Amino acid sequence: MLTLKRLAPMFDDLTDKIYEAAFVPELWGDALEAAGSLSGSATGAIFLFSADSPVRGRLSDVSPVHGNSLRSVFDEFVASDGWKFSDAVQRMCSMQPASFVQVEDFLTAEEVERDPVRIQLRAAGIGAHVCSAVAMPSGEFVTFVFQRWMKDGTYDRASVYRLDQLRPHFARAGMVSARLGLERARATVSALETIGLPAAVMTASGRVLTANGLLEEMTEMFLPTAYGGMAIANASANALFQQAILENRNDFAVRSIPVAANESRPALVIHLLPLRRAAHDIFTGADILVAATEVRASAVVPSPILLAGLFDLTPSEARLAAVLSQGRPLKDAASDLKITVKTGRTYLERIFAKTGTSQQSQLVALLKSTEPLNRR
Repeated sequence: MLTLKRLAPMFDDLTDKIYEAAFVPELWGDALEAAGSLSGSATGAIFLFSADSPVRGRLSDVSPVHGNSLRSVFDEFVASDGWKFSDAVQRMCSMQPASFVQVEDFLTAEEVERDPVRIQLRAAGIGAHVCSAVAMPSGEFVTFVFQRWMKDGTYDRASVYRLDQLRPHFARAGMVSARLGLERARATVSALETIGLPAAVMTASGRVLTANGLLEEMTEMFLPTAYGGMAIANASANALFQQAILENRNDFAVRSIPVAANESRPALVIHLLPLRRAAHDIFTGADILVAATEVRASAVVPSPILLAGLFDLTPSEARLAAVLSQGRPLKDAASDLKITVKTGRTYLERIFAKTGTSQQSQLVALLKSTEPLNRR
């Protein structure tokens, strides 16, 4: 049996991992896996619950033997509202336990048996659960959940105690992640302002986290709504805008919405771009980047830097997109960039996916519209 003295180096290493994850969201899976090993768990997960956003979460790395089935259950949990019908989830959301508790202690045998999430997990070999919750300054709360294989039985007191020793570190790291994520969102819209692009970062539910000065000045175009939301003044464009926000929860699709010109301003294209980078993590809800560009008859070729910022293109994809925007055939563009045509096609397919286009002519027309707004 491992004593606390022998566990001390493992705790030190694990707390380092937890705080590293606060700065690099991709490391949460590794930190959860290590905490799971220390407590005899099969998996560990973080879930963030909010009144106005879908549930978000991360799962630890899992055994390759059962990984696919567990990952499927996790993905379905965060993608659907099935968790709302789970007695176990609802009980923990209501309690928000300040220390790790065995979930089964707060459920009847009948509730455990009929719970839809538990049914799926039992099919994957998962049995006992422990859970703790941490309230975030934003009003959201995070749950940390660890699970054991059915063959390993319930959690013993020592294993729960080890997780409780880690809980303060999980809580502080989560709060640091939330603060840093918001700062990254602000940096993103500030960078776009320097190249003349009005921009904002929104949650999946449409709440504005931060916006730059250029967008805030466009009061005749972008209108505030209840609960921190945003609408487009043009009715038809706003219908597409709100639909795009709703659809983005499920497919992370790029949307480009045209807005007709009027007496005071030229036509615009409003881009909604999913945040797929490391800045997108469960603690901030920074899910959508909104940016506006003017549509003008112009032969100007957008720069690779601008394209990368607008459409989340890699440097290689952005260089290819910039050449293609000149109307060059793919074969010639690949030759200019000293890449094979096959590689060029691969890049082009990725560009299509990120810009919401399916043909090179559509792509060129869209890229020609990506000009920064004139400062007036």
